[in-house]
Amino acid sequence: MLTVARIDAGLTVDQVSSTTRIRVPIVHAVEQDDFSRCGGDFYARGHVRLLAKAVGADADELVARYDAAHGGAPADRRPTPLMDPTPIKVNDHRRPNWTTPMVVAIVAVVALIGFNLVGGGSGQPAAGTASSPLADAPGPAAASPSAQPPAPAPSLAPIAAAPADKVTVKLVAEKATSWVSAKDGKNRTIFSNNLESGQDQTFTDGKQISLVIGNAGAVHVYVNGKDLGPAGADGQVVHVTYTPGDPQAG
Repeated sequence: MLTVARIDAGLTVDQVSSTTRIRVPIVHAVEQDDFSRCGGDFYARGHVRLLAKAVGADADELVARYDAAHGGAPADRRPTPLMDPTPIKVNDHRRPNWTTPMVVAIVAVVALIGFNLVGGGSGQPAAGTASSPLADAPGPAAASPSAQPPAPAPSLAPIAAAPADKVTVKLVAEKATSWVSAKDGKNRTIFSNNLESGQDQTFTDGKQISLVIGNAGAVHVYVNGKDLGPAGADGQVVHVTYTPGDPQAG
């Protein structure tokens, strides 16, 4: 049906691919009822809907036909309530008054501090006496082990910052699979495949890196050493381009 509609509309596969941003091999495969290259039912439905709109076919009808041939649409899920709607029973008993115990505790602490300040001078040996000779006092260079400065925390940057004349983009699939296409500054495809959960890919170019991310919520983006967070929302298809000056916001 997609093939007939495309031909009736006077469009070539390359034109449909350019309009929908779906690669030519996948357009051919979908027209031949081969959905193995789509990356799953979710993406297959999206491809069918985009292709149908591009060639003037009924998108809803074609998606319904796809669901009928591949086990039906995913079942609706009712949202789980975040709060128990049962009214909270209020205890009519008088709440305990914590003011008095708090005041007593504060007075006790102040009294203890005052006692230590007043009595501490007479209870400690004076400097230079036999019990604490000045000769035994450590010099200023002798530092207590507890006074050592803490070790610097390890760097959490996933990649080092790229040179100023290059752009470096790292994609990490953190929680799900996403189809990713990457092109360099000469518009050459340098990656086009699924990025499975737990996998990552790094791209570097002197001019720009252009990306198409099929499931933006599953992909974490790092550009020139900066953490930009998820590429978008779950299931969202995102088209982005990064240059050596990104991120522009610093």
